[in-house]
Amino acid sequence: MRLIVLSLLLSAVSTAPLMAAEPVPTTQAAPATPLVIGETFTLESKALGETRRINVYRPQPWGLDPKAPLPVLYMPDGGIGEDFLHVAGLVQVLAGNFSMRPFLLVGIENTERRRDMTGPSSDPQDQKIAPRIGGSAAYRAFLRDELMPQVRQRYPTTDERALIGESLAGLFVVETLLQEPTLFSSYIALDPSLWWNKGALLAAAPKRLPAVAKVQPRVFLASSGQPELAQSAAQLAALLQQASPSPLVKYQPLPEETHATIYHPAALQALRTLFPALASEQL
Repeated sequence: MRLIVLSLLLSAVSTAPLMAAEPVPTTQAAPATPLVIGETFTLESKALGETRRINVYRPQPWGLDPKAPLPVLYMPDGGIGEDFLHVAGLVQVLAGNFSMRPFLLVGIENTERRRDMTGPSSDPQDQKIAPRIGGSAAYRAFLRDELMPQVRQRYPTTDERALIGESLAGLFVVETLLQEPTLFSSYIALDPSLWWNKGALLAAAPKRLPAVAKVQPRVFLASSGQPELAQSAAQLAALLQQASPSPLVKYQPLPEETHATIYHPAALQALRTLFPALASEQL
């Protein structure tokens, strides 16, 4: 009897119509859109004989007129895949919390970094680091004669200009300070590679310091825990302070940082030190 009942149940199941599976609801994913934080443009350079990409970021802290002229912070190593994004973040945060005055950030993307950031060198070891070196004078001409006029044409700016760089770009900052101190109002050199050309730039500094002292630019130097870099940066800071004993020269050793990690923490201190917000802006 049990077998008969089981047989009938199985027969009923096999002949019952199958229930159609309910469709699984799907949602259409919203299309992604580009995340835009600034502007970018290219510039044909006669000084360098090539096209250069320029990235620009303007912070917009509360209460700032969008059309207000801003001072300009120029930075080599300013590509999106280089140091532009984290320095733009510093400018945004520090301007937003009134730790620094707002600056227009202008980053120059690299093509041949070791060519552009270095002066000539007679050291065979220096000559091995890249196919071409010693192009700092041409790069400075590009900044002075081509990029700066273009920035003034495109954006509302003041006459205040600053230059920031780390490692070989820091070497370029120091070279510009000593050779053309009027080009910028402020110079920020982080772990500068003053070993270049067997330290020739540092050795020649005393002869150039009177011209630097006459201009009175603001200077911020920082060094990591790498001994040779820290020693040369401290030596340069001492020379600058002797020639111009004023708070316009600030040296910040950061021995806990390495050459690979110094840029961000040192730039944070430099921007707050050299460009503090005005009392009226903090209200």
